Amino acid sequence: EAELFRATLDHDVADLVAVVRDERPDLVGISMTTRQWLRGRSLIAGLRESVDVPVIAGGLHPTFAPESVLASPGFDYVCLGEGEGALLDLVAALALGERTDTIANIWARGGVRPGMRPPWSPIDSLPWLARDLLDEYSGLVHMTTQRGCPFPCTYCAARMYDELYESKGEDYGRRRSVASVMAELEAIAAKRRIAYAIFLDDTFTIHHPWVREFCDAYGPRIGAPFSLHARVETVSERLLGELAAAGCTHITYGVESGSPRVRRDVMKRFASNERFKDVFRWTREAGISVTANYMLGMPEETRDDLQMTLDLAAELNAFDFAYFVFYPYPGTHLFHLCRDRGYLPADWLFRPANHRESILTLPTLGQADIAEFYDRFTDLRAEVHRRRGGASSFVYDEASCG
Repeated sequence: EAELFRATLDHDVADLVAVVRDERPDLVGISMTTRQWLRGRSLIAGLRESVDVPVIAGGLHPTFAPESVLASPGFDYVCLGEGEGALLDLVAALALGERTDTIANIWARGGVRPGMRPPWSPIDSLPWLARDLLDEYSGLVHMTTQRGCPFPCTYCAARMYDELYESKGEDYGRRRSVASVMAELEAIAAKRRIAYAIFLDDTFTIHHPWVREFCDAYGPRIGAPFSLHARVETVSERLLGELAAAGCTHITYGVESGSPRVRRDVMKRFASNERFKDVFRWTREAGISVTANYMLGMPEETRDDLQMTLDLAAELNAFDFAYFVFYPYPGTHLFHLCRDRGYLPADWLFRPANHRESILTLPTLGQADIAEFYDRFTDLRAEVHRRRGGASSFVYDEASCG
């Protein structure tokens, strides 16, 4: 059995202690990105001061900074990479009182780094999400159809899962069959109305034959509006029309920078500005709303590059856009670049990762430059919303940042 406690900003250590004491679990698990690391570390340290219960950490940050997690008070285990099979083995070992330091993917405090088990296969055999534990209201449904990403973006932590497994001779990229996705959606629809579906895949539009098979099935069998994430290299006018006909009403694209040099040389993103302009136009002409993501404060970025990004954002004229100050996630290529070139402070693990201030010391941009352009992006977004007669509340979407 499992229960989920969502630790929002309104919860403190006392709330977590109360829940754990009430539920009396045999194991506590916490999933963390790097941006959640400081808060997660604080909550677990406080929990273990009051309750003696083993704790395992998983997710992006524990996978790519496991030593720092295991060195922090309260953490007994880290799960590296995929956790479904590994966690089952750990729970079974704890229940039987057996050793836990020989389980693939599970790094025990005081033990040695474990070997990695192959990615779960076939992926269609994975159980569906336990939706009774999710916060899905008013007909909202969250779906995933694949794991892995074939693109070499240097800033994205999600891509590093692929490289983690590739280093072991395994292929991490897998996609569920359309039949599996439709079966899960129809099972949900049999219990409650699906008003809107959000597909969480990093790039939904990989492999057009799969996408077209999905569109042919989804439209007549589900028909609810849906949103997805895509790259401009992976769509065409025809495909966008087919997605719209199936019910797609919103697509988020990661633009990241308006500087072709920064995208190409720093990010390893090779689409041109003209490609972005064409795809944004095609998407709007298909009747699909567009959101764009941008990053500021990249290594080797200059004020001129930031101006190009601001200019492109204005020209693309997305329905909405989000913007973030770059943070070097552990394990990524840009993390290693920032560390090796001295841009990363020695105490980076203890500095909060927020969306508007950089922790880096960059030779080409100062903190004042980044703050100025962050404010100019804020002004541009407010102006876009004023022109449309809408509110300017911030839409948070970190998909393209990993």
